[in-house]
Amino acid sequence: MATKDRSQHGQRPVLSCAVMALKGGVGKSTTTLGLAGAAWERGLRTLVVDLDPQANTTAALDPGSFRYTSSDVLADARPGVAADAVVQSGWGVGLDVLPSERALEHRAVSVGQDSAQRLRVSLTGVVDTYDVVLVDCPPSLGELTRNALAAVQLALVVTEPSFFALPGAEQALGALSIVRAEANLALRAAGILVNRARPQTSEHAFRLAELRAAYGDLVLATVVPERTSVQQAQGACVPIQTWRSPGAREVADAYEDVLDSLLLRATTNLTAPLTGTEHP
Repeated sequence: MATKDRSQHGQRPVLSCAVMALKGGVGKSTTTLGLAGAAWERGLRTLVVDLDPQANTTAALDPGSFRYTSSDVLADARPGVAADAVVQSGWGVGLDVLPSERALEHRAVSVGQDSAQRLRVSLTGVVDTYDVVLVDCPPSLGELTRNALAAVQLALVVTEPSFFALPGAEQALGALSIVRAEANLALRAAGILVNRARPQTSEHAFRLAELRAAYGDLVLATVVPERTSVQQAQGACVPIQTWRSPGAREVADAYEDVLDSLLLRATTNLTAPLTGTEHP
């Protein structure tokens, strides 16, 4: 797929996407990192906004020292104030991060009217210098996730092929629909990504088929395989795209395909359904 020249700044990003799941431990942060690495490897100027108080994405991006975090940004919420907190990641030039910290937990409650718009306002003008903006959400529909969904054009739901996959996807899409109606009419579902898959096992194959039967084309054709190289790359604070192993290459290829799918949804009139097979 042709990608946008990084010199064409001064416009909104080609892709702004929240990576979400209402269940923890499904690889939401891993997905954010994989997509960020795929975009960065293509030369797309990329910003990762870490809105998870666990700050796993921040740790893996290894930005070094920083003065402000997403907690400070949400507390202030003036237009463009996020610029003061954005720092370069340890992965290299062209991949920046708005880091998180544990104190962000204190921002997970509503602070009055337009509370869900605080991130969007703080990013005013800041995101215009990026091609791709990815927001890593906490595993709940609290005020942090609402802020993430109010600030982006797409939301990617991440799940594992487990017993909880179907109800988890349903809850996430329902939450997306609520935020769309209340805070961001431009928001669309980018799809459901199945992560840590072993399709050769009967249980994973069954759960994947179950998801496809319920949500059809909303389930992305690409599934991300379970490989130990993912944890190895994260432990070394490097993108999976640079880890030298067959498993890492397989995972990196999957994220390339997912990024293509997200860019296609972001740059065409194609709109994914919010629930089931119904279109908004």
